[in-house]
Amino acid sequence: MLVKPDLPGVLCTLLATLALNGPAAAQNYPNRPVRLVVPFSAGGAADVPGRILTQKLTEALGQQVVVDNRPGAGSTIGADNVAKSQPDGYSLLTISNTHYVSAALYKKLPYDSVTDFSPITQITSAPNIIIVHPSLPAKNLKELIALAKAKPNKIDYASSGNGSTQHLTGALFCKMAGIEMTHIPYRGSGPATADLLSGQVTVGFPGIAGMLPQIKAGKLRALAVTGGKRSPELPDVPTVAEAGLKGYDVTAWFGVAGPKGMPRDLVTKLHSETLRILKTPEVQKLLLSAGQEVAWQETPEQFGEMLKTEAAKWARMVKESGATVN
Repeated sequence: MLVKPDLPGVLCTLLATLALNGPAAAQNYPNRPVRLVVPFSAGGAADVPGRILTQKLTEALGQQVVVDNRPGAGSTIGADNVAKSQPDGYSLLTISNTHYVSAALYKKLPYDSVTDFSPITQITSAPNIIIVHPSLPAKNLKELIALAKAKPNKIDYASSGNGSTQHLTGALFCKMAGIEMTHIPYRGSGPATADLLSGQVTVGFPGIAGMLPQIKAGKLRALAVTGGKRSPELPDVPTVAEAGLKGYDVTAWFGVAGPKGMPRDLVTKLHSETLRILKTPEVQKLLLSAGQEVAWQETPEQFGEMLKTEAAKWARMVKESGATVN
């Protein structure tokens, strides 16, 4: 028996789809709260720019934009949550290097790290930092390497989780230095920092954001920054390359993305509003004081191209580092 199609119903669905993807999509956006999923714990390097951005986006958009921390499994829990959300601009994701590190480490993810997201823009760039608890008798990087060589796998290093940038930063450092340290993964930077401060673990590779007060108070000792240049907030701390490990350069970045299929005008609106915020001296100063520098692309498409490059780069670095999920 032939079933006649419900033409009015089909037409309504088609019109609704066109409305969602057409120029009208952004006109009334947002008309309810927007959440920015930060796939790391509160207080970490990813949390700081997220909270600064949501505060300013709330003012710009006239609707509450809130941080939703969903840490765990190398940022994949939060990323999966956003990937499965409606592409209507009300669920956004703080995306970072970790997004692509995890894609290389975890063989079966419930999403595609590149094609299941709508790139919006990069927001910051910053190196990580190698820090030690004062109880560890290593005043500089050479002393840490010598100590680790003398005691293989007797020194623990903390990370914000399997598959995190901190994990890869540490694994690559160990391989290039020819040492063995034991990786201790945590559910986010907050718990990892807490155990570093207590001396439960003695080495860490966190982002500079959030570490500055502890370093300046003498609660943690900074040995080197992982990027290609020194941090303006810690000008006396050398880079890893300057400290003797030539060729080592790991720089973290953070950006914003949404689920696959977000309407073009919504992406454009969020991109332009975010860039306007990032270009203000106030926000640049706030981020710099947290150890991060403002960074962006002029179009969402440029950010998308950057993400493809980053996916290939971090997959290669995972292979070279020998990092594994344990």
